[in-house]
Amino acid sequence: METRARTLTKAILWQALGLVVMTALGWLLTGSAGTGGSLALASTLVGLVTYVVYERVWAGIRWGRLPHDRTA
Repeated sequence: METRARTLTKAILWQALGLVVMTALGWLLTGSAGTGGSLALASTLVGLVTYVVYERVWAGIRWGRLPHDRTA
């Protein structure tokens, strides 16, 4: 199992990348940086919370881990 700090750091970095990509896509599709950024920010916040919960649930599931995995 990984630490909560590692899970949170991974989630934040992943969502930061997603925020940049979604802002650019939103701007491209709407023609408005403000609208694109707002949509991207909302998506990022929802995605961050969802990802952290998802990772923590999977961190506690032993299924599929190899015997030498010390986190099992």
